[in-house]
Amino acid sequence: MGSLRPTSISDAALLQRLDSLSSNSEPSSPTYQADVILNTDAHAPKLSVITTPTKPPSLRVNNTDYKNNKDNKSFSGFPNGGIGTLSETIKQAEINTNNSHIGGHKICCRVVSDLILLICVGLPVLAFRLWGASKKRGFFCGDKSLKHPFVKNTVSNWMLFFMCLIVPISIIITVEFFVSHYNITHGLSKVNHIRYYIGRLKIADWIVESYKKIGLLVFGSGVGQLTMDIAKYSIGRLRPHFFAVCQPVMADGSTCDDTFNAGRYIEDFICIGKASPRMFKQMSLSFPSAHASFATFTMIYMAIYLQKRMTWERCKMVKHFIQFTLLMFAWFTGLTRISDYQHHTTDVLAGSAIGALYAIVLTQTMW
Repeated sequence: MGSLRPTSISDAALLQRLDSLSSNSEPSSPTYQADVILNTDAHAPKLSVITTPTKPPSLRVNNTDYKNNKDNKSFSGFPNGGIGTLSETIKQAEINTNNSHIGGHKICCRVVSDLILLICVGLPVLAFRLWGASKKRGFFCGDKSLKHPFVKNTVSNWMLFFMCLIVPISIIITVEFFVSHYNITHGLSKVNHIRYYIGRLKIADWIVESYKKIGLLVFGSGVGQLTMDIAKYSIGRLRPHFFAVCQPVMADGSTCDDTFNAGRYIEDFICIGKASPRMFKQMSLSFPSAHASFATFTMIYMAIYLQKRMTWERCKMVKHFIQFTLLMFAWFTGLTRISDYQHHTTDVLAGSAIGALYAIVLTQTMW
């Protein structure tokens, strides 16, 4: 029976090499693994080392499973052949995965679809203004809530339009411009971002975001106005200045000054007051208040918008001051509708509630 001969100097070196390999948790070479075989044959007792190729270290970005790189150290293997850290690789992979481009064709389809929706809302509103006829309601001659004088609007139509459209649009454009600038300077605009192009021209981020927020504001205003018109023309409630504008005369030629009309519900009458056709039409469109609804919707919409988008630490007081100013305008508008005898109190409350509801609903998906 053969016996194992003592190891030579070369065998001792190989054993030392084996010792060093077994003491390391990983092979010293990234591409080869040493397999040491001890031959116990009497005729060939020498040690032999067989090297077998192994797979290089792999990186799976999607599953965040990294082999042979548990300490997040630098390594090579970037697409450009450079050297960096795993965090940089993850960031670059997220950018490449989440970024997407939208070309001019899709942009045009989006704009056209938005215009169609606005037209679908705007056409009924225009039809109500041109051809709408409200329900004709009667009155009691002794109804004191209808005997207030006619007073011009404190918040005129042009003032309402300026405060509820021009000012909010200007605020949105300004805020989105600075938000975009902040994201670019802090490297936040490349992650989870969709880029819009018309041909080879890239549309600025603040323009895209401004379009979205302003479009939602205009659409909500149109829907709110349509809601007001449906209610106004369906109910036909008389305004507080009804008697001052209409000066009704009954079918038999009598007026409310005649004692036999006291306590009667008058439905058959004509107006002989010196007023324009528009004033005659508006005198029976009291409920709900469109002024209050429009002001409440736009101001609450802007207050929520600023809360979500104007998030800079140094601008908190400025943001709250703007929010307070806008909400106070909505409050003031509602109060003047009552003090100007344009609406009853319940008209203003109903209009404000509808405007606030629409503002809250439409801003739920805003980020």
